[in-house]
Amino acid sequence: MKRCFILLAVLICVVGMTFAGGNRAGAASATDPVRITILFPDNATLPFRNDWLTVRKAEEMFNARITWEPIPIADFVTRSNLVLTTGINTPDVILYLTIAGDLITLAQNGQIVPIGDYSQWTPNFNAKVTQFGRQAEVDQTRVNGKLYSLPRVFDSQFFDGGLILREDILQRYNMAAPRTFDDLYNILIRYKRENPSSYPMTILAGPRVHYRFTQPSWGISVHANGAGGSRVLSWDYSQRRWFAGAISDQYRDYMRFWSRLYREGLLDPEMVDPINGDVWTRKLATGSAIATYAYYDQIGGVTAASTIPGFKLNLYPPLAGPAGAFTQQKDNIGQGIVFPIATSRRPDFERIVRTVDEMFFGPQAELLWCIGVEGETYTMQGNNIRYIDSIVTSPDGIYKAMQLRYGAGVDPFQYVWVNAREMTKYDENYAAINRAVAAMPNVFQYIPPAPRFSTPAQAERASSLMGILYDTFVVWDNAFLTGQRNIETEWNTYVNEMRARGIEEYLNIYNANLR
Repeated sequence: MKRCFILLAVLICVVGMTFAGGNRAGAASATDPVRITILFPDNATLPFRNDWLTVRKAEEMFNARITWEPIPIADFVTRSNLVLTTGINTPDVILYLTIAGDLITLAQNGQIVPIGDYSQWTPNFNAKVTQFGRQAEVDQTRVNGKLYSLPRVFDSQFFDGGLILREDILQRYNMAAPRTFDDLYNILIRYKRENPSSYPMTILAGPRVHYRFTQPSWGISVHANGAGGSRVLSWDYSQRRWFAGAISDQYRDYMRFWSRLYREGLLDPEMVDPINGDVWTRKLATGSAIATYAYYDQIGGVTAASTIPGFKLNLYPPLAGPAGAFTQQKDNIGQGIVFPIATSRRPDFERIVRTVDEMFFGPQAELLWCIGVEGETYTMQGNNIRYIDSIVTSPDGIYKAMQLRYGAGVDPFQYVWVNAREMTKYDENYAAINRAVAAMPNVFQYIPPAPRFSTPAQAERASSLMGILYDTFVVWDNAFLTGQRNIETEWNTYVNEMRARGIEEYLNIYNANLR
């Protein structure tokens, strides 16, 4: 009988160990590092590195073993949708997603964890939302009352990118800083006359970046990076409703302006395809181009690559167009962290959520992902941050050096944004630019609200229409820009095709589902 009891005890232990080790994280105890697979977008101008200080320290600080899965940014949304839809090779966590478009459908269909139902496991996120007063904005991201992501939270917005232009050229020509797009045209045309082989304005990555910065001054925001994620609709800020931006008079006027620049050799013809960072840098550094739309932290790298005497780039406040002076739309919350539904089936789901909350929203995390590690990237002198000499003297500038060398200040990983801390990475020139922009009225328009579809079928219909319309729009947009199609004589043909593809139905669905 005694032998039977011993045998039974051994069997119970074996079975218990088997079930404990049945999840893909293995039989780890609560003190072992939690294993998490994280999918995120990777930018070719700032490629992910496993050896970044921030990446290594995050695992140490938060007792985690992370499998990082970087996806090229152009493919990221498609890949995220695919893994969420199929459930194949699904990561535990997806960073930097916005619940809009197809993701609303996926949320409604139960493919994404309604993370707001587990708010007791996200105390750090909750605290930051309260501290910054962002609860109302976070609530705006809910779908049918449910919160499906943990968005980035900002204490305030700042002007980090826009028109970057050769200041030394303005000084040579004795021309004032541009205030309108017509002013910009006059600068570019003069440079072109003196440098016939040049294309004075180039573009980083592709048209989507250029459009994102410039279209708001025409009262529209369409294409891949259009605000609100509809791609072919735009938001009327006075009426608080959507309109068919892609076939509007505003869009037609916008394309008239930029197609003229293209036709006159002022706009880089290579812009139609993505221009990588090295090529873009070389164009500006050699004088092949003198203007672009990009970010302030990229100026240092271009300057370091140039051998032109007196070379000087600067960032300029938003230019005025027909609708006013605006830059890319911004909110005080941003892209968020999403948990695929498969993650909720892991026995250690609670631990994963708590770890992610601490790793990206906790007090240690907000310092790590912003300024690195004390003693290695900076020291404190009283309440003042002092960066190490090799960062301060870097030709890339503090902000870019921190990104490139240490992975600090990289968008997909930084979810708490304190403006005063961010400004320590920049110089007085940048602070002065921000003061000038802050004095301009309503430069930052809010990102339009994503529709809350009443049924999954309606969401799927909107998603289908968006794909059809966007495919048609991109072909015509490229043709209008490059002159392959005449925007004056073929405009009606284009509009009729977009209508035949369902843009009015798409518009009605969006407006019928406003929050």
